[in-house]
Amino acid sequence: MSFTILGTGKAVPEYVLTNDELSTMVDTNDEWIRTRTGIGERHICKHETITELCVKAARQALENAGTAPEELDLIICSTMRGENITPSQGCVIQKELGASCPAFDVNAACSGFIYALDIAAGYFERKRVRRALIVSMDNLSNIIDWTDRSTCVLFGDGGAAAVLGEGDDLLSIHLTASGNDEAIRIPHGTNSSPFYEHEEERAVLHMAGNEVYKFATAAMANGIRRAVEEAGLSQSDVNLVIPHQANIRIINTAAKNLEIPRERFFCNVEHYGNTSSGSVAIALDEANRSGVLKAGDIVAMCAFGGGLTTGSCVLRWSKKA
Repeated sequence: MSFTILGTGKAVPEYVLTNDELSTMVDTNDEWIRTRTGIGERHICKHETITELCVKAARQALENAGTAPEELDLIICSTMRGENITPSQGCVIQKELGASCPAFDVNAACSGFIYALDIAAGYFERKRVRRALIVSMDNLSNIIDWTDRSTCVLFGDGGAAAVLGEGDDLLSIHLTASGNDEAIRIPHGTNSSPFYEHEEERAVLHMAGNEVYKFATAAMANGIRRAVEEAGLSQSDVNLVIPHQANIRIINTAAKNLEIPRERFFCNVEHYGNTSSGSVAIALDEANRSGVLKAGDIVAMCAFGGGLTTGSCVLRWSKKA
């Protein structure tokens, strides 16, 4: 037994930061950003907290699944940075929903949603749960250097959630990690200890763009290829690919290296930018609610991110419209 996806939901901040507005902050313009990334706008937190967004996405997913919070046996939140160091964001979500199940966080950066799916699959396999909630959410605007045009144009805030139930729809899943704190890194920030002797760094994202791009283009194609093979399928069997929405050029390059037509790749990077852990989850919710996904479809998902991590999976979509 693995699981089936019963429902999805998403939540993004109200404020939309366009490329034109960004060009008043750093030396860039709409054409420069679009041609290099495919991004036109992104959602940025102003008055919302990550907890409010997590709970909103969770409630939408529970409603879509016809599931009450009291029925949940597990909550996993994938995020790089919750509201607090402790309690975990998962525990905060549990409190706000009124659930009473185990809850915890997982940090695999942009691969977090697929890492969380793999963890949940283990609980279902051991028959420890009947209903599980995954919330994947990141608030990247508070850890971005807004004077660095090479990174500040790429990221946005937001995420989504999925309710899982008993079933056999997960056909394959594959995770990787290759320890690397040079390609992508966000320091912890201020250290309050009077005994600490190392130099402190600002808690902002540092990224070696060329290295990440090379890693990502290979990782996405390899991940999808492997997941499809491990599912015992051919690439022609895949009805929809939901890739990590980091950069349209990465998605296009991956498509060229696969035998899956480009039109089967779901893309919404233009409106959200890279939302890290929330990226694949947001796209899945939009594909679900827009009717793009049909019962019986074979769906491949793939993500890559800091760590460096990757996650890829193939599942059968059983939810009816």
